Amino acid sequence: MQHVISRWFFPGALLASCVSFVAARATGGNLELAVAIPAAVTLVLAMVLERVAPFRPEWNRDDSDTGTDWFSMAALLAVIDPVLKWAGPMLVIVMYGRLDVANNLFPAGLPFVLQVAVAALIAEFGYYWAHRLHHSRPALWWLHALHHGSGRLYTVNNFRLHPLNYAVNYACGMLPLLAIGTPADVLYGYLALTYPVLMLQHANLPLRSGWLNYVFSTNEVHRWHHSAVSGEGDTNFGRSLVFWDIIFGTFRYQPQGANLPHAIGLYAGSAYPARAPYWRQVLSMFLPGCCKAAV
Repeated sequence: MQHVISRWFFPGALLASCVSFVAARATGGNLELAVAIPAAVTLVLAMVLERVAPFRPEWNRDDSDTGTDWFSMAALLAVIDPVLKWAGPMLVIVMYGRLDVANNLFPAGLPFVLQVAVAALIAEFGYYWAHRLHHSRPALWWLHALHHGSGRLYTVNNFRLHPLNYAVNYACGMLPLLAIGTPADVLYGYLALTYPVLMLQHANLPLRSGWLNYVFSTNEVHRWHHSAVSGEGDTNFGRSLVFWDIIFGTFRYQPQGANLPHAIGLYAGSAYPARAPYWRQVLSMFLPGCCKAAV
């Protein structure tokens, strides 16, 4: 059972997502559902399987962080993400109305697979630099510290993000694609390719993804990003792909090791209130004493 999970769960989830998208696109189906349903199934399966075959059993135990993770997940999925999906296109429409800019810069004449590849590289470039700046600028780090505040990794804390952190990432990663006129099916193609990665990126599962670790930011790769040691944690900034990490020299992976840092969590000396309830962490950005966390 564990061998099947470790070797086949991620490739299977990736294949299922892509097949669902391709089938919906070929038949005129609902592309949003074709992408969202496999992602939801992958998420639920991961939550179940990490109880059956965890990478680290101790990561399944509550560490006074479960409430924060679930509150953040609910806020992102029920409020923040829907608002951004509405506001993003509206912002682009306003921009077109007020500025003399071209809205057809995306190379829509390329074969569809190459269009998805171009969209992925553009989006991941924005996400990469947004993420990297969150690790080097004190005010941005304070936003991002909520994501690093847990001392363990498991499926749900993938959604442990400050709403403003999520909004900045969206603005840097997705808005450029909208601004240059990326077709909707290309956007969904990018999401079909990357959602399975995100659903499993923090999973407490013993996944062994092999060569896929040199393409995607899998949970094996992403664990280093959550190291409590800055030299290890300031790596693997890619949202779903590791292409830009490889290009800019921030990729870290040990193919022969467990890919497990000595400790998970905030860097030593951080003043961030990681043990506070979710809303206190969110509001701490606007209170005196903010932004003194170590970076």
